[in-house]
Order: sequence, then structure tokens, then C-alpha cells
Amino acid sequence: MRALVLALAAGLLVASPATASSYDDRAQAPRTWRVGPERDLKVPSDAAAVAGDGDTVLIDAGTYSGDVATWTQDDLTLRGDGGRAHLRADGNDAQGKAIWVIAGDRTTVDRIELSASSVPDRNGAGIRQEGTGLVVLRSWFHDNENGILTGADPDSDVVITRSRFFRNGSGDGYSHNLYVGAVRSLTVTGSWFADADTGHELKSRAARTTIVGNRITDGTATASYSIDLPNGGLSLVAGNVVVQGPRSENPALVSYGAEGLTQPSSTLWVVNNTFVNRRTSGTFVALAAGTRAHLRNNLLVGPGDLTSAPADARANRRVGLGGFVSPASDDFRLLASSPAVDRGTRVPVRWRPRWEYVAPATLARRTLVGRPDLGAFELR
Repeated sequence: MRALVLALAAGLLVASPATASSYDDRAQAPRTWRVGPERDLKVPSDAAAVAGDGDTVLIDAGTYSGDVATWTQDDLTLRGDGGRAHLRADGNDAQGKAIWVIAGDRTTVDRIELSASSVPDRNGAGIRQEGTGLVVLRSWFHDNENGILTGADPDSDVVITRSRFFRNGSGDGYSHNLYVGAVRSLTVTGSWFADADTGHELKSRAARTTIVGNRITDGTATASYSIDLPNGGLSLVAGNVVVQGPRSENPALVSYGAEGLTQPSSTLWVVNNTFVNRRTSGTFVALAAGTRAHLRNNLLVGPGDLTSAPADARANRRVGLGGFVSPASDDFRLLASSPAVDRGTRVPVRWRPRWEYVAPATLARRTLVGRPDLGAFELR
């Protein structure tokens, strides 16, 4: 899976261009369909009607107003070509659910922007994921009622990298920037989450959740939890910058098991994050009773308790704003004068943060020299 993601991001996978006759001939090797105002297929929904399993749909950069689609093909790649392809709902929806309903399995979405999805049920999504397996690369989701909303699928793995989610949520507390149901796994890296409207920045009911090397910040929005893992699950939250805003409607930055520890594992590792609380009080990591939580090398900025329940906690330190590059702009890289430098403890390899967030939405390898630094960044 990782090789596939990297190959797609580098643009290394290229299929043969389609010919006019191929519209009616499906018994061929996977092919490429091109979409754009000057092409035979004018809008993405035209491609949804003709593409087959394993095909690639290249969508010319630009805005496609009011175009919505249901994708039923398996092993499909949907990619913006020459820049992001912007699908703006403008009052339309597919099946009363989303701009794109993805019903096929193992879909890749690359360099797509989806915005302004709203439906009568108030849970309109940029993507409603109904198939098994989804990879999202370099894509934007904003001003929807949900950025991405998935169902429950114990065989599904959802991977999101180098993407942006901002200003999603309908204001009712039940819709979020990202809402992943009870899937097998969720992995989020190198991404930026911001300004959720009343809901959570990121909510995952997955059996395994890995959140590494991201920036999650409320700004002045009325977001709730920054990270919500309501049913537990084997989870790693590592190397993230998490900033709770002054208007947040929930005092916890990370919440684990708030709706019951229903997943087989109740183990949580919280490692080398920089947590910033801009409220007047709060809890950095709220834990349900029975959680096996391990907290290592986290930096705490602002008021609040480290946890709400007993936990295995080592080398977590509260600091002021003086040791960071530019806290006002959410740049929490370390200065050489920071008390976080060389103050960390060793963490088992499986739970170490291997990535650092790089603004605005990418990531870099975290290189450890000697004793680890505290927080989301190693001093360079």
C-alpha cells in the first residue's frame, strides 16, 4: 500500500490514453479517461458513467460547479491533472449523501478539491465512502457538512496523506472535518485540519488508528475535540501539533473511549506531540476508565491536566511559548534555547513518530540524533 501511495503521489502510474471506440468496449486492459471542458468527457460524472474497473480518470484542473457522481468501479484512480480539480456542490448531491459517493473498492483520490456539500439530513460530505479501501492524497475538503464520511466496514483501510480539511461541519455537533466509522484501520499523515464548525476536527471509530505528523488547529472556530477516538481501538497519536482554540466547545484535546471501549483493543500511545490549549482550562488527553494509555515526550502549552485518569506517563513537560519559532502562527518548531531539546525518553520502535509535519500539508522524516527532543519536532 505504501509503495502504491508514493508512486501515485509522484505521478509514476500512467495508463494508455483512451480512444473514441473504447467508450463501448469494456473488455480491455485498464485505461485512462480524460475529463475537462475541452474534452469529450466534460465533467467527472461523464467519466463515472463509462469508466471500468482499474481505470484512471484524469480531471483537468478547474472548477466543476454542481457536478456530482457515484463511482461504482473497483481499483479506480481519480486524479486532478495540472493542479487540483475542484468539485463544488452548489446545491447538488449524489443520492442525497455527498458530492462523490464512492461505492467501489480500493479507490484512490489524488489532488481533488471538494466543497460546499449540504443535504437535508445535514450530513452532506465531500466524499461518502461506501466501498472497501480508500486512499486520499493531496486533496482538499472544505465548507462541507462532513469532509469525508465513511460507513462501518471491518475490511476497509482508509489512508489520508498530505491533505487539508477545513471549515467542515453543519454546526450541530454530529458532523466533522473527518468522520471515519468502524473500519479496520485509519492512517492520517502530513495533513492539516482546521476550523471545524462545532464538530470534531478528526473522529475515528476504527479498530486501529494512526495519526502521525499532522497539524490540527481550531483557530477561532467552535470545534469540539481535536481528536476523538470514541470507541477506543489500538491507537497511535504521535508527532502532531494540536492546538485547541479559545472558543472550543469541549475542554479535551484528545478524547479516547468517550462512547465506550467497544473495540478489541483499549491501548493508546500518545508520543512526541505538541499540545497547545488556548482555553482557560481543560484536559490534554481524556481517558475512559480501563484505557491502557502510554504518554511519552509530549509538550504541554497552556492550562489543563495531562490526563483525566491514571496513565503510564513519562517525560511529558509543560512549557511556555518562548521556546518556539512562531506560536502566533501555529509554528511550534523548536528554538535552540527551548527546554524541550534533548529531554525525551526512549520509546519502543513501534510507537515512535517517524514523520514530522511540514506546513502547509506535507511531511518529512523525523531524524533522531542522540536523545530525543520533546514535542512534535526535532531541532534541526
